[in-house]
Amino acid sequence: MKAIRRFTVRTVVPAQISALTRLATNLRWSWHVPTRALFESLSPELWEKSRRDPLAMLSALSREQLQTLAADPDVVARVTAAASSLEKYLSQPRWYQSLGADAPECIAYFSPEFGITEVLPQYSGGLGILAGDHLKSASDLGVPLIGVGLLYQAGYFKQSLSKDAWQQESYPLLDPDALPLTLLREEDGTPVQIHLPLPDNRLLRAHVWRADVGRVPLLLLDSNVAENDDAARGVTDRLYGGGGDHRLTQELLLGMGGVKALRVHARLTGTAAPEVFHTNEGHAGFLGIERIRELMDPAITPSPLSWSEALAAGRASTVFTTHTPVPAGIDRFPRSMIEHFFAGSLAPGVPVPEILALGAENYDGGDSEVFNMAVMGLRLAQRANGVAKLHGVVSRGMFSGLWPGFDVADVPITSVTNGVHVPTWIDPQLAALARDRFGAEVVDGPDWSKVYEVSDADVWAMRRRLRFALVEDARARLRSSWKKRGAADAQLAWTDSALDPDVLTIGFARRVPTYKRLTLMLRDPARLKALLLHPEHPIQIIIAGKSHPADDAGKKMIQDLVQFTDDPEVRHRIIFLPNYDIAMARTLFPGCDVWLNNPLRPLEACGTSGMKAAINGSLNLSVMDGWWDEMYDGENGWAIPTANTGADETERDDIEAAALYELLETQVAPRFYGEVVAAAAGAAGPSQAHDGGLPAHWISMIKHTIAHLGPAVSANRMVAEYVQRLYQPAAVAGRLARAENYASVRELAAWIDRVRPAWQEVHVEHVESYGLTDEPQIGETLQVRAHIMLGSLNPADVQVNVVYGTAGESDDLSSTQTLALDSVQDNGGGRYQYAADLLIDRSGDFGYGVQVLPRHASLANPAELGLITTA
Repeated sequence: MKAIRRFTVRTVVPAQISALTRLATNLRWSWHVPTRALFESLSPELWEKSRRDPLAMLSALSREQLQTLAADPDVVARVTAAASSLEKYLSQPRWYQSLGADAPECIAYFSPEFGITEVLPQYSGGLGILAGDHLKSASDLGVPLIGVGLLYQAGYFKQSLSKDAWQQESYPLLDPDALPLTLLREEDGTPVQIHLPLPDNRLLRAHVWRADVGRVPLLLLDSNVAENDDAARGVTDRLYGGGGDHRLTQELLLGMGGVKALRVHARLTGTAAPEVFHTNEGHAGFLGIERIRELMDPAITPSPLSWSEALAAGRASTVFTTHTPVPAGIDRFPRSMIEHFFAGSLAPGVPVPEILALGAENYDGGDSEVFNMAVMGLRLAQRANGVAKLHGVVSRGMFSGLWPGFDVADVPITSVTNGVHVPTWIDPQLAALARDRFGAEVVDGPDWSKVYEVSDADVWAMRRRLRFALVEDARARLRSSWKKRGAADAQLAWTDSALDPDVLTIGFARRVPTYKRLTLMLRDPARLKALLLHPEHPIQIIIAGKSHPADDAGKKMIQDLVQFTDDPEVRHRIIFLPNYDIAMARTLFPGCDVWLNNPLRPLEACGTSGMKAAINGSLNLSVMDGWWDEMYDGENGWAIPTANTGADETERDDIEAAALYELLETQVAPRFYGEVVAAAAGAAGPSQAHDGGLPAHWISMIKHTIAHLGPAVSANRMVAEYVQRLYQPAAVAGRLARAENYASVRELAAWIDRVRPAWQEVHVEHVESYGLTDEPQIGETLQVRAHIMLGSLNPADVQVNVVYGTAGESDDLSSTQTLALDSVQDNGGGRYQYAADLLIDRSGDFGYGVQVLPRHASLANPAELGLITTA
């Protein structure tokens, strides 16, 4: 008989060890090795059976087992020590507390997914893992961040393979009561409800669950509320599920509902309201509309602001991060759909035409019938960034239509290169080695150079232990996968010897959209097979990844790859592991010698998987894209050459695959096996292929990688950059905007409303220059005079610059510098002469131009309004 209802009953833990409940529900355990070790020690068998989930393990312990543990003085002492460690972590000042009063009191971080632990499966790939790492490092640094997302009833999906290797998805439902979450409740104990009016007089209700990520609360909105109709209950059914109205409603709940949840949380906890709002990708962009609604609502803001004033106030304290260089990866909705949702009471008082204008693609190549979420995100934020230096360049080009007339380099989108949370992703064995040799502060500290003090023998022995752990885990997963595909136990003896802990091991794991080119390695199957089976320098490859359920092209790539791995001749050397998740990653990243990444450049925004491998001493083999484009130095791995842009798709992939094979055959594998010195006496476990020697050059690359990339790829570095470059300036701007009943914002909005229509009158009438000899030399001075028509504007409204640099064949300037023309003469009739002396600082072809930009103290960037006049 089947149950008609299912729910989870949490264990009552004896008082002596009651702190175990708090330790299990604060997700610090997911990266704090001593806390995980404590739970494992209570019952190693249950720890594995519960899939290393502390809360599930506590629920599985019987009352008798709990009483026995509570009666053990050693267990009580260890639980007390762990609880004390957590309390100190939560309460003691950290890096952020040294920044002073300019640092924001609270920062809200919105994301559609958060990858914190496999126990809370609310992530699909890199965006979610990055968001989870952002929260963890914010916690470690003491940053007063609060995360906002959605609680999906089935998370993303579990992946398996059919007999013919086609991806299959399943969606097991999650029970929030069995997760490390607490339901946000009003003071009378009733669950908090967030309300969002929908078209046709419908109401979307959502509960708010809280997860504690160390010091950082994470609020997750859940529409599975009994009072909702069936469609509303299903809004948070799956991550990136559905389309059309369903997807839009998800994003409205995330953005607008998320702001409402923050307000309730601040009221109930007495904590500070957010001063800065960080929109992590366009999915959460509607948070800006809700903040504007608040500022225009007289019931919330006693002296309500107009649309333009509220827009300026909201923008001042908003940060927007774009994560995709692929236009197809941006959510775009029919303009009519947005109009339909906002025509009712969703944002009363907010003019719908202005909302529609925020997401309008009113630029060359844009579609007038769609509403673009990334475009709205950029227009609602005063500060924006990409996630790697190259991605910043790509993003400036991708969105340059929003700033017509500006050079692409001047588009106001900066970059903060992603990082990874080191305590989460570094293998515990490596962390223990660093702690035992050099002290705990070495792990994720600013200086990783002490790795050079570790002997080559110890480094090589550690790498083999990590590789061996990966091989064992991969064999078990491989066997399970084959059984799910219908194989009998009698057919699977070969899986016990699949892979070899002494063979060069390459990892490739990520989402499987077509641009990441999962099957590039299959362009020449015979050559790949020869590399796998090389008699002296064999390689083995472990592959994992999920394709979006609606992406048949991605699924076909997985099928093609798996059918190649099914070949009995090579299946012991190349395997595909289904259901890639955080648990699999914990052995995959440390155990691989080389991490492979071959996207189509420049479509990889950052690609943090290679960072996770690098902190464990793996070397990267990657196309020069994402983070690798800025951090590859020739000794931390290899760069796969890219085909010239003139090649068609087939030729391009053939060329780049051939380059990949060449690198593996002539550089990577020989270096792993070839250069040897005598092994230190008693050194453990050198590869048998080395005949007892150690690969000196390879080990030197491992040490170089750890020493140089360790601090560079750390999420602590990333979060500190966000704080100093984006959050603090946004907080200062937001405070200025709110001061004296939004006086500066009201003035700024009036100024913008005056300047925009008047800008059409602004033009450069002519430019004169004097002072150079017939053969100019470095050090001479050029006197520049620009005659500018400002019309109804005045000199205080504008900034006039001379931009100079190296002039190319088509007169395009490069390596430019800017000099303000700050000497102003009123010639009457709205005409002004601007002047400055320009020092010639370079030889060769020299050129200059003049630009006029709007100027106001509240603008974060002169390009912010998208207004420019040039000559």
